Amino acid sequence: MKRQPMKPSDPRIRSYTEMDVLALVGELHERGRKFGLLFPYACTDRTRDGRVLVRFANAPVSTLLNLLTLLLDADRERSCGS
Repeated sequence: MKRQPMKPSDPRIRSYTEMDVLALVGELHERGRKFGLLFPYACTDRTRDGRVLVRFANAPVSTLLNLLTLLLDADRERSCGS
């Protein structure tokens, strides 16, 4: 399934709280580890314009969601191929 990346300006981003983002960062750590991708310093940083930023180069939550989507897709493809 081909999906369009989420943009930082997507209005759905504003609904994510800091706790939501922390849970997503935890999922990123867990799913990324399977592929050798480590994000040891990824955590929430601050809020700008009502959006929570993630600390790996002050990325917006959309970057985190897009990374998770890629990892989920890769995990699905990997499990289908085995």
